[in-house]
Amino acid sequence: MEARLNLYANPVAAKFGKHIASAVKVIADSPLPAATQELVKIRASQINGCGFCTDMHTKDAAHAGETPTRLNLVAVWREAKVFTDAERAALELTEQGTRIADAAGGVTDEAWANAAKHYDEDQLAALVSLIALINAFNRVNVIIQQPAGDYQPGQFG
Repeated sequence: MEARLNLYANPVAAKFGKHIASAVKVIADSPLPAATQELVKIRASQINGCGFCTDMHTKDAAHAGETPTRLNLVAVWREAKVFTDAERAALELTEQGTRIADAAGGVTDEAWANAAKHYDEDQLAALVSLIALINAFNRVNVIIQQPAGDYQPGQFG
């Protein structure tokens, strides 16, 4: 299987990638916990059916020390006892923010209030930005059918 478009060889896509990478760095350098960032990226990628991003972020999380148990339970986080209340709030916000088109009301006040109990304003800004960013990456990779399975942790720097 090959991608429909080579994002690295196409000059427009490469330029876009360079600019979007600066947004990745802003979020990575934010006060939002790194483990939470990876959980959010994994969950949104699962919902969006992005194999490439799911592969990438589960491998990056494992490389950073995330446990196999937690990684295996991200998709069913509501039934799992291995996530903190803060992580649960972030995962709920991620799901609602990713499924905006599925919910007439968008993100509920309850989901926002729960996240705000656990994260300060800078962390919330990073969380919202991360949800938007991973959804953008998912959409690009799903549209071009970027194949999954070959990613190596740290591959993109």
